Amino acid sequence: MSEFQAKPEHIIGDEQSLRALFPPVHTLAKLKCLDALDDHAKTFINRAPFLCIGTQSDDGTADVSPRGDPAGFVAILDDRTIAIPDRPGNNRLDTLSNIIANPNVGLLFMIPGFDDTLRVNGQASLVTDPDLLAQLSMHDRAPRLAIVVRVQEVFLHCAKAFRRSRLWDPAALQDRAAMPSLMNILLDQTTGLPDDADEMRKKDDELEKAYKDSMY
Repeated sequence: MSEFQAKPEHIIGDEQSLRALFPPVHTLAKLKCLDALDDHAKTFINRAPFLCIGTQSDDGTADVSPRGDPAGFVAILDDRTIAIPDRPGNNRLDTLSNIIANPNVGLLFMIPGFDDTLRVNGQASLVTDPDLLAQLSMHDRAPRLAIVVRVQEVFLHCAKAFRRSRLWDPAALQDRAAMPSLMNILLDQTTGLPDDADEMRKKDDELEKAYKDSMY
């Protein structure tokens, strides 16, 4: 497949040209942005078992990472501060390294069955306060650190993307078996697949066991 290259005349390079393509922003879209968590935002966060956090490195390289736990896993410390536990992962530390380099973050909170989402933008820091980490413990295991976000902007996002994608629609669910397993894909992309099918199944079983043993 040849590399795609857009023609220069088809590239939007300034905000004036961008906004000329769209109708004016709706008044409610302007007014809905808050600088602190109101009761509705707090309730949404307390019900959300999943969020995505967007970060950038010091050179502007972007990254988005998922975070998930039972609903209410994000602690609301005050009207402008929340804390996200950092659970065990692959130890790449992309999100955490980015926060050290550039504290600006964007969060997208999701609730299964809700088509609308909550967006929170702010500045993050990495905190190891023992009392806070104890508050964020799960199964008697405290996280190594917490991502503490100072809220600068918060607003609810409309349902169009979720309704277009039918994300929560059971009839739209896809069969995971339609693609190779995660371990199969990772080995194919890196060290190569084992020749023996039994060995591949063993690798898949090892990953599932790792999930269970290192969830918290």
